[in-house]
Amino acid sequence: MSPTGWIIMLTSVFGMTALFSWCIFKVLTHKDASDQIHSPADIDPHDQDD
Repeated sequence: MSPTGWIIMLTSVFGMTALFSWCIFKVLTHKDASDQIHSPADIDPHDQDD
């Protein structure tokens, strides 16, 4: 593979790894996530207006 191909490949691999790591970090360190996550058991069907 040519040097240009190696540069493009390594840039893309490192870039995607950095983006993935940043996303995982943001998800795991998010504060008050319990207030924003709702399961179907938390939803009251009587809350809807008819």
